[in-house]
Amino acid sequence: MTTPVETQPRHERTWIYVTACIVLGVLLLVGLLTFRSQKQSNEADQKADQLIAALAAAGARTPDRDQIVRVLGNDGGATCNNPNEALSKGTFLSLLTNGAAGPGIRPVIADSGIVRGQLLIIKIYCPDELEDFQQFVDDLKTDDVAGS
Repeated sequence: MTTPVETQPRHERTWIYVTACIVLGVLLLVGLLTFRSQKQSNEADQKADQLIAALAAAGARTPDRDQIVRVLGNDGGATCNNPNEALSKGTFLSLLTNGAAGPGIRPVIADSGIVRGQLLIIKIYCPDELEDFQQFVDDLKTDDVAGS
């Protein structure tokens, strides 16, 4: 078996490589711009504004709109991904602890503001899940422990 001798001039191959790289670069740029514009939709901005207004009315600190849009998008992100499933509830409850790790971890009476914030997110981004989550939250023992 022998290897055939290349008869194509080098400048013709270079032209093919340059053209392929330009096309790939344009496709990459279009993909990045499309991805960013999808995340920054009008619906996401409107929902973020709603959440900021609701948090301000509740007396909570309000994050920047861009932060909310990046984290929650227009569908609530991880917060609205099955919030009434056992794993999601367990994750939420794990955040309502004393902050220790391992054998030192203990449940605490959580501040009611934390729970109100979670309820506001669910109310705005996934209202169909609100009733079940509200029943779950009603069973928790919370209080105004962090102060105003």
